[in-house]
Amino acid sequence: MITRSNVTEQVVQYCKDNINAGNWKVGEKIPSENQLTEILGVSRASVRTALQHLIGLGVLESQHGKGTFLLENQVDEKTESEYKITSEDCKDILKVLEFRRIIESEAARLATQNATPELLEKLQKYLDVMAANKGPEGQEEFVTADMQFHEAICAATQNPILEKSISKVFDETRKNHSQLRSLFGYRDGVYYHTLILSAIRSGDADSAHDLMFEHMQNAIDKLNTRTNTKTHKKTAKK
Repeated sequence: MITRSNVTEQVVQYCKDNINAGNWKVGEKIPSENQLTEILGVSRASVRTALQHLIGLGVLESQHGKGTFLLENQVDEKTESEYKITSEDCKDILKVLEFRRIIESEAARLATQNATPELLEKLQKYLDVMAANKGPEGQEEFVTADMQFHEAICAATQNPILEKSISKVFDETRKNHSQLRSLFGYRDGVYYHTLILSAIRSGDADSAHDLMFEHMQNAIDKLNTRTNTKTHKKTAKK
């Protein structure tokens, strides 16, 4: 039975204990809200909040009309915090671009294989917004459409891990959009997005992969050039 203090936290811990003990297996349905309410002697609202917490962590999945199922059995607090993408992780733009080069190149390939008319329509809309806002005065609209273009491609992979990862990285780097825009450039952004969309539209998955890789590598090269130039100038002043 659950005591009255910190009810939701105790329900969460009860669930974790059952997962860690192996009582609940990955892929299997866990007890219903009603069953947990009866077992623990708490309100259904407390049970629901606890389950939503674990669903948000990707540990559980609620399937409409079927119940709640266990997706992941790694639920220790260390696992929840240590491996989260943080703002600190995303401060190094070079590391962010390297991550994106790896992830988004394959995402472009998968998105091409899964392409739908709806995806192509979205990508064209975002590209049109970018093309109409090439310049400092339209920077915010340009950057938003740029990110939406990439997020739509990742969503089209139908891989929630990939989609969530890139979405988190974009959330953490959005505040650095001015710096990122200076790396990609307005013209290069429209140029590569146009080619990538063309490859996706034509069903050429390999070209979409290669163009996305080149797009990211272009920014990495620009960043390295700028960093080396600054270092050279500092050395020259000494």
